Amino acid sequence: MTPRGAAKVKEELARLKAERPKISREIGIARDHGDISENAEYHAAKERQGMVEAQIKDLEDKLARAEVIDPARLSGSKVRFGATVSLSNVDTSETSTYQIVGADEASIEEGTISVSAPLARALIGKETGDEVTVSLPGGRRTYEITDVTFR
Repeated sequence: MTPRGAAKVKEELARLKAERPKISREIGIARDHGDISENAEYHAAKERQGMVEAQIKDLEDKLARAEVIDPARLSGSKVRFGATVSLSNVDTSETSTYQIVGADEASIEEGTISVSAPLARALIGKETGDEVTVSLPGGRRTYEITDVTFR
């Protein structure tokens, strides 16, 4: 994962941990309303608590297992994790640029794709000037790599 991806995970983890006291108060208030066996507010708060705790555990696990790689410290001409790759569609001359990142931080809207995505897998190990043909959900496409940078 990139440092930016690790920071996003840490922010989400902090937000979820800050929700813990609020959920505990909601459970206490709902419990004070009487019989909890038929108390919808109590059951909803307990369910929310369980979901938040599961998310916290998942994020903590991801951070513990993550290897944070700073693309700005990388260099070279071959595409690999962290590279920002500029592509030109051979058929339409349409251009696009993507950074190859970890699965949890990929977002087409932000111009990032997962290292395990079909396009990224096809690009790994290639250099500027190479052509790659990849099967995507929209069909087979051929791209020429026009630039590989690390930032």
